[in-house]
Amino acid sequence: MPDLTHGDDAAAVNSLRSAVMRLSRRLKHQRVDESLSPTEMSVLGTLARCGSATPGELARKEHVQPPSMTRIVALLEGKGLVRLEPHPEDRRQKVVTQTEQAEAMLEESRRKRNAWLAGLVDNLDEDDWAKLRAAAPVLEKLAHL
Repeated sequence: MPDLTHGDDAAAVNSLRSAVMRLSRRLKHQRVDESLSPTEMSVLGTLARCGSATPGELARKEHVQPPSMTRIVALLEGKGLVRLEPHPEDRRQKVVTQTEQAEAMLEESRRKRNAWLAGLVDNLDEDDWAKLRAAAPVLEKLAHL
């Protein structure tokens, strides 16, 4: 566990936070569809990773209130990116499923962002690239804690 009273640990945590935030902001500018908000893109990404879900499940995964998720789902449905289907066990609920249009848009977005990031990586020497490859699983783990 990092000791934030220790200078080296505190500096490393600060540097990691700052770098992740800057890189994240720059990646967000590599969007394919500017008409979608970052939250809408995040919901589509969650559906792609986790599969169909109820609006309540999506709200929990996205850390937003259920009424907000209901509005987001309605916007995405209006854009043809998700469809609402009856819940298989509870007819009072709906299940949100991404459409083929959303899948294609997400794939294009991933391709564009990956190409942009690969361009940055081209500027690293082999040693730094090896370190980054080794750190990727740890960063992935941090992202899901």
